[in-house]
Amino acid sequence: MSLDQIGRITHIVTVKQLDSNTPDGHLDITDMALAVEQSPYFTERRSNGGLIVSEAPKFDLESYAANYDEYSRVSRLLNIARLCPPLALDALRLAIPTSKSAKDTQQYLDLIKLLHSINPDDDLATVDDAWVEKTNKLNEHETERLEHELRGYKNNLIKESIRMGQEDLGTHFLNMNRLDQATKAYQKMREFCTTPKHIAEMTLKLAYINMVTPNWIAAVSTAQKARSLTLRPEDKPRFDSVSQACTGLGYLGSGNYGQAAHAFLAVDPSYATVGPVANIDFSRAVMTANDIAVYGGLCALASMNRQQLQDSVLENANFRNFLELEPHIRRAISFFCGAKYSQCLAILEAYRTDYLLDIFLGPHINMLYHLIRSKSIVQYFVPFSQVTLSALTEAFPRPGGTPQMMENELVDMIQRGILDARIDTVDQLLIAPPKDSRADAHRGVMETAEEVEHQLRLKLFRINMMQAGLEIQSPKSNKSGKNVASSWGPGQTLG
Repeated sequence: MSLDQIGRITHIVTVKQLDSNTPDGHLDITDMALAVEQSPYFTERRSNGGLIVSEAPKFDLESYAANYDEYSRVSRLLNIARLCPPLALDALRLAIPTSKSAKDTQQYLDLIKLLHSINPDDDLATVDDAWVEKTNKLNEHETERLEHELRGYKNNLIKESIRMGQEDLGTHFLNMNRLDQATKAYQKMREFCTTPKHIAEMTLKLAYINMVTPNWIAAVSTAQKARSLTLRPEDKPRFDSVSQACTGLGYLGSGNYGQAAHAFLAVDPSYATVGPVANIDFSRAVMTANDIAVYGGLCALASMNRQQLQDSVLENANFRNFLELEPHIRRAISFFCGAKYSQCLAILEAYRTDYLLDIFLGPHINMLYHLIRSKSIVQYFVPFSQVTLSALTEAFPRPGGTPQMMENELVDMIQRGILDARIDTVDQLLIAPPKDSRADAHRGVMETAEEVEHQLRLKLFRINMMQAGLEIQSPKSNKSGKNVASSWGPGQTLG
């Protein structure tokens, strides 16, 4: 018997003992998580350098999953099961029954395969072949029916019926997770769209597919197209709030955090209650209002300075509605604006596990945290001429952090041009570059003198015009409806 077989048998026995031998009939979470982490799946993932989140998040799994529709719920639970040993079994046990109420048999098989590799003796770890065969036959029958109906519509040359037939076929393919076929079906709707609303619905459907795929550049492009369309006043706010949120997610997915922040900050609060748009409830199928608060807040922290955060985030009346759903994000931003960087980073660090398990945010969380931490260190150092490395280590702690680790981090920041400073390795000091105060003073005086001269020349120009008796006849009105000459009164300068 090989070592791999022995290890697999040991893992199975361990899981079975944990399932049956706990005194109160419940699983010991710590021991179960340890056994799951030693399963063949996570052992292979670790050997391949994949991310493993060994700490359980703060959120309740069932409550978290209930925020999303069936497809998004299963996708997010599957993502959690692949990353987090403490929640892997619970996530799969929630996801598998939900997946059987959908049409995507391949997703169901993926869930069973993952559960079998973690705990082969689980009651749900056996494929329901009868359900798979029945669902595949029903899918094939439905595909044939929809294609037959569409051919009939085309023969009758009724544009609206053809558009709806293509839409029904695309939605059917989407429910089966055949994204390429769904994309083609939706794209064929374009020539049969008779109103801007039809075009907007088609565009948002394509944006949704691009986010699920994911194809972030195409997601941004299609979402922006939907927002640029001229719609009826009662439709425009609904489509704009959704397309704005999709634009933000597209920018986040492509790593453009500055643009993502601006897009999320511009999302209207009605996004949370707008309901289905283009027959898709984006607040449940893609991201909730809570997700927008987190995505927008973190992207803003990573890309904006303190004044911008104060003006564009904390004083943003629209985004305040989202921040109320995630008060810890608001506190973190407030701490950053108040130069309390260690408190800000401590809040974010407490939620790192939660964000690592997010299907959209997880791949970017380490970079976002790195950018926020780097900005914090730079801002912290601004008032000082020199700071000891031990003081910086204490102000910006991290698990197992030492002055040597802080020194390495500062060296990296200096080399990449993020921090303008020097390191004294002998005395363990971070030193600001020397400034020529005299040159700075001279530069300031010259800039002030140029501004004063400019203002004086404008005043002299006005006086000369008045002495020459020159008159400028004002136009009747400008586009804003204001008289241009009204700003040309006594005592005012031309500038």
